[in-house]
Amino acid sequence: MALFLRVLALVLLGAAPLAAKGACTAIDYRALPLPAAPGDPARAALRLAYPDIAFSADGAQLSVGGGAPIPWDDGADLAPAERLERGSVRAQFHDPYPLAFDLAARSVPWNDPGRVRNDTFFRALWGATRDEVRAHLVAVADPPLGAPVTVTTRRNVACQLRAALAEAARAGPGTAEAFRAPGGGFNWRVIAGTDRLSAHSFGIAVDLDPATGPYWRWSGGRQGAAGGYDNRMPQDVVEAMERRGFIWGGKWHHFDAMHFEYRPELILHARLVAGRRP
Repeated sequence: MALFLRVLALVLLGAAPLAAKGACTAIDYRALPLPAAPGDPARAALRLAYPDIAFSADGAQLSVGGGAPIPWDDGADLAPAERLERGSVRAQFHDPYPLAFDLAARSVPWNDPGRVRNDTFFRALWGATRDEVRAHLVAVADPPLGAPVTVTTRRNVACQLRAALAEAARAGPGTAEAFRAPGGGFNWRVIAGTDRLSAHSFGIAVDLDPATGPYWRWSGGRQGAAGGYDNRMPQDVVEAMERRGFIWGGKWHHFDAMHFEYRPELILHARLVAGRRP
């Protein structure tokens, strides 16, 4: 297991050699071998997704790449809206991400697996400032994208995106509409109606064609009552992105169905939790 994590760290941290210009070693997070005895699924998922994460001896803190300690869980029993505003790293796993292509779970108010983002943790992973993030950006223009999107190269994100695009391109002409006019990638900004940084600020999020993916605020939804939506995002696209570590905002109660965000730990956590069910 230790050797596996060391090899995985080289890939995720961008140290894997390129086989050719633009080539890289991508990981399928829906097939990556899981530890036989993971202990806490959330901690295990984080270690697998980001091998440079270390927990303190008492488990109360974690660090990224030997950086400053970050509290794991503040122990607060927060209401859903508060969890979004100031959730701990542990709180990011409150709602397990559903791997099935089934939108039934998102009908439950506040069931938004992936919308909780601990700001301190995200800055440690991807860059604490706009300039730090910008230093690692690259434009990805691979087919079937109709226009380039900018994402980070850190932790192999650009590589994972290219692998997902290659798979989606092979899925057939039905996927083309989703990529025709992508909404973009990196954008250092706050989420509409909040003071929280968007995942786009860290170069880990991609919006595909807005015509394919509706957004709850644009659709007249309310906090905790976002309502239903007519999904037009092809299943092949969602599954290709998920395999490469990108969760889909179309599975959120507060839906953002054009939005994909690199959160491999949530894909791994979902698999680990599923493995514990009778």
